Amino acid sequence: MTQPPNDEPTAASPEELREQVEQTRHALGETVEELAAKTDVKARAQEKATAVKEQAGAKAAELTGQVKVKATEAAHLVQEKLPDPVKDKAAVAAQQVRAKAEQAGQVWQDKAPQPVREKAQYGAQAAKDNRTVLLVAGGVAVAAWLLLRRRGGR
Repeated sequence: MTQPPNDEPTAASPEELREQVEQTRHALGETVEELAAKTDVKARAQEKATAVKEQAGAKAAELTGQVKVKATEAAHLVQEKLPDPVKDKAAVAAQQVRAKAEQAGQVWQDKAPQPVREKAQYGAQAAKDNRTVLLVAGGVAVAAWLLLRRRGGR
């Protein structure tokens, strides 16, 4: 018999030898699986893409929260700086707008066909559900418009 590698003890019986062979096969199988995983470029790229997507989602959520906080702070600052007569006029105007909107809504309910009303309600609900995304997109659009306008005026 030959000397086993790494000074492993030799098997005293055929059962022990079979057990050692099985352990070696198991270890070799795990090593092959690890090597195969390292060479699977597509799977590694998908894992990396998933990780980047999760990081981007977390960063977007963080930035959205920051934008909400800043917008709230700005709104409070503007309200604090407004004179009382302006606030009063704004409240009256807002009430008038609400009344007109209710009237328009009633006309809409009376005159619009049912399928059109259902689609409009679906769209309104989608807009409410994605309000932050719409506000951010609108802000980006305004910023882009201002930048293009500034560049065009030079």
